[in-house]
Amino acid sequence: MLMFEFAELGHSLKRQEYKQQLPGLRTQLLSVQQQLAECDFPVFIVISGVDGSGKGEVINLLNEWMDPRYISTHAFGKPSDEERERPRMWRFWRSMPKKGEIGIYVGSWYSRPIAERVKNKINQTRLKTELHRIQQFEQELIDDGALMVKCWLHLDKATQKKRLKELEKNPQTRWQVTKRDKKHLKIYDQFIQVAETVLKMTSTVDSPWLIVDSHDHHYRNLTVGQHVLQRISYHIEQHRKQAKNNLELFSSGSVVANQGCLLDALDLSKKLSEKTYSKKLAFYQGKLGLLARQAHKRKISSILVFEGWDAAGKGGAIRRLTRAMDARNYQVIRVAAPTDEERLHHYLWRFWRHLPRAGKVTLYDRSWYGRVLVERVEGFASKMEWLRAYSEIVNFEEDLVEHGIVLLKFWLHIDKEEQLRRFKEREKISYKRYKITQEDYRNREKWQGYELAANDMFARTGGHTAPWFLVEANDKRFARIKILKNYCEMLEEKLET
Repeated sequence: MLMFEFAELGHSLKRQEYKQQLPGLRTQLLSVQQQLAECDFPVFIVISGVDGSGKGEVINLLNEWMDPRYISTHAFGKPSDEERERPRMWRFWRSMPKKGEIGIYVGSWYSRPIAERVKNKINQTRLKTELHRIQQFEQELIDDGALMVKCWLHLDKATQKKRLKELEKNPQTRWQVTKRDKKHLKIYDQFIQVAETVLKMTSTVDSPWLIVDSHDHHYRNLTVGQHVLQRISYHIEQHRKQAKNNLELFSSGSVVANQGCLLDALDLSKKLSEKTYSKKLAFYQGKLGLLARQAHKRKISSILVFEGWDAAGKGGAIRRLTRAMDARNYQVIRVAAPTDEERLHHYLWRFWRHLPRAGKVTLYDRSWYGRVLVERVEGFASKMEWLRAYSEIVNFEEDLVEHGIVLLKFWLHIDKEEQLRRFKEREKISYKRYKITQEDYRNREKWQGYELAANDMFARTGGHTAPWFLVEANDKRFARIKILKNYCEMLEEKLET
């Protein structure tokens, strides 16, 4: 436990010195918080440590020293039923602070893996897997510009025991000491051993842990406050320098050599007669209705992603699926340009929010792939942002599949001639005319760019965990049946496991 040795040296600060330094610190914290409000990145402050080390007091002081209107504080206990029905990180994605604001997390995403390892619910290998996932999570936020400040408040075993006794004697603080705290005191050594592993594995250049000696509350409070001030100030300075440089922003060139487009290999002449289509539609919709009810009963969730060209038939395919399901058990998310609120968060935030509960189905009419398609081609995302998104998307989808969610990704493919024919057809029908805009015609000029982006997307995000289903969609009937059939097969496979 060498990592904690320096934190057990009994650091202290005289009360008078603390009182002298505090006004200046508070003034600077408020000033830097005002500067932060003008920046387009959020701040995550993780306060963790041993029981009785003063985590609650530190968090209260940070809210007192700064403007609490722009700080959100989150403490996580046992997952609720709603949280258990989603991947582990769902509860944390939902609680993220907006850009320009601060989120304080007590315990945070570290609490559960530490507790499970201490109680031997998971082995060392599983712990490392969980910590690797946490590193990915933090790095995605950092890559998006976020600042991660992590403080571990430490006490040695003897001091912790003494602190808990003092709290328990005082009627005003007695409530803070629980049976769990007393139980944890008995396994202090195991806890510290696991904590040291966790801190070593997750302390990085971009996201370091600060270990704070909590013997003296004046020293602890001032140390954490100064650390928060220094990290935010430095990050703002670096952020401004980077904004001035503005290197390679809004470049849409591909770094992947075009080795032949997968879409070119699709046979777009495939079609079904109306009679055959009607029979197959009735069969697969009936089958899907039965499978969907079984999946709902067994609490198996599904996510279906629909991407493809404008007018490729995504909406029509979705309607044929939903007609076979109970409307109470699915939702269709039509993804357009992000709202003002969504732009204040990581681009994946709005998709995490809509993950289905156990047994439910979410259908995305366009999805998180917009980052590597429209945002890439149209220049709404920098080259660095959309290149980074490939691994971020793969990590996201791995979380979904590992949680047991059935994930299907469809690309509906048509050729340019068929798209133009459908555009003209829509213009003639009053209730379809709203679907056509000048933007749709303008996008045709960038067909080759979208085709290249799609090919890169298939290559980088179409692994075994979540493969792409490429659908020949020049004939709508053929496309709808292929999609229904694929979903039924995936549900059957999942229900048999």
